[in-house]
Amino acid sequence: MALLTAFACLLLLAVLLSSLAHRTILSTAALFLVAGFVLGDGVLGVVSITAEDELVGTLAELALFAVLFTDGMRVGWQDLRSAWRLPGRALGWGLPLTLAVTALGAHYLLGLGWIESLLIGAILAPTDPVFAAALVGNEKVPPRLRHLLNVESGVNDGLALPFVMVFLAIAAGSGDLHLGDLALELGLGVLIGVAVPWLAIKLERTRFFAASTQYESLNAFAIGLLVLALGKVTHGNLFLAAFSAGITVATFGPRQRESFEHFGELIAELFKLAALLVFGALITPALLGSVGWTGWLFAILALVLARPLAIWISFLGAGLSVREQAAVAWFGPKGFASVVYGLIVLASGIAASQQIFQLVAVTIVASILLHSSTDVPVARWFDDERDVPAWYGRARRLRDRVRPPSDTSTPPIAPEADHHSR
Repeated sequence: MALLTAFACLLLLAVLLSSLAHRTILSTAALFLVAGFVLGDGVLGVVSITAEDELVGTLAELALFAVLFTDGMRVGWQDLRSAWRLPGRALGWGLPLTLAVTALGAHYLLGLGWIESLLIGAILAPTDPVFAAALVGNEKVPPRLRHLLNVESGVNDGLALPFVMVFLAIAAGSGDLHLGDLALELGLGVLIGVAVPWLAIKLERTRFFAASTQYESLNAFAIGLLVLALGKVTHGNLFLAAFSAGITVATFGPRQRESFEHFGELIAELFKLAALLVFGALITPALLGSVGWTGWLFAILALVLARPLAIWISFLGAGLSVREQAAVAWFGPKGFASVVYGLIVLASGIAASQQIFQLVAVTIVASILLHSSTDVPVARWFDDERDVPAWYGRARRLRDRVRPPSDTSTPPIAPEADHHSR
């Protein structure tokens, strides 16, 4: 009950502050994470929760399913084909390179085994658009840059997932047979995610069925719920099923996608904020201190070295300006997907689960502090009008006034007009 009360109060506060958050460095995601930390056992003890509680695993599962489903609906095949060149570099090269550089740091700096290092690299490889909202939503930022960050953050959660699952299975001591079962689970998830939406959309287009305006937004919700139920029954991978289902709806049902977009994003946001609150409650001062200086050094290097280096290599010869490439390299914030993957690893019970969760936690905390406080300044960096000196307009009028009479392309400004224009 304490957790529900805390969530309700924070949700109301987030709604009341949402307008301010869009204009400043304030982040609602950071609000829930910090509130969870303060209300958790490590500080005030108002919200008492442990990693073994069933709520943690269930909430993480539902939240990631909802987020991956809505992420998939943002990137239908038509969207990807229309402007795939830059996002393709970020996903095809940037994601695996970020994973590899992060894994190297975990292995050589922290002494983790290679499988555990690759697992933490896969967990921290995805990016979150929440902490780059001011950049993605600013029309002064070049459209290709906004599209790149939007598509990348929407797709890389789903692309990182198979790596997380495979490395986690190996770390748990799975043999070849179990890895074969894992491959079947992943494949079944994709099959369910493609088949169910496709059949549902085809049925609606027949003369026997038609969704009313009132129920239109529930169409994609019902599809997602059915995919979730079938995934549970058949033991298919729920997360790949969700991501595949979202892409399928976006590809074959643009009307269903449009009607569900706002409703679906609100549902995903509710689950996301609840999971961030729980994640924050699991972080304690003792946990933050237990990683030592090497753990914090790893977290900083994962943010300022792994992603920037991977992006710099990935975009060689891509034609991006230095300013654009710097913005893409910096805005690889670690957010919700990494939170849930960290919770999944913590609940798995593998030998290094506690250490991996601690490292993921401090990296996400550092990312929230750094990225949520720099998105607005970097977005303003692209506002060219801010670079125009105040004297520019007066200098241009003076130039027009002294222009030779032979130049009749633009008549000189009369003194009276100039006086009124001031």
